Amino acid sequence: MKTLKSFFITSFLWCVLQVFTPVIVSAQCAMCSLNAENSTQHGNTQGKGLNNGIFFLLAMPFLIGVGGGILWYTKFRKKEEKAPLL
Repeated sequence: MKTLKSFFITSFLWCVLQVFTPVIVSAQCAMCSLNAENSTQHGNTQGKGLNNGIFFLLAMPFLIGVGGGILWYTKFRKKEEKAPLL
């Protein structure tokens, strides 16, 4: 139990550190950003497809996590024992 508590405390502190640590990131390559800029200027829908792809890639880890949580909950949930009727 003590190791589980220390694991959760360490995980929480790591997450807080990751959230509040500033990082400068350039997320798109030159071709992707050029494609997105040109598609919005000329009325094409390629930029919308690029955004949908980004959302799809973002959603997959969350869906996998939710699926794992549901499986864990159903497997390790304690079933209530019913008292016998007299």
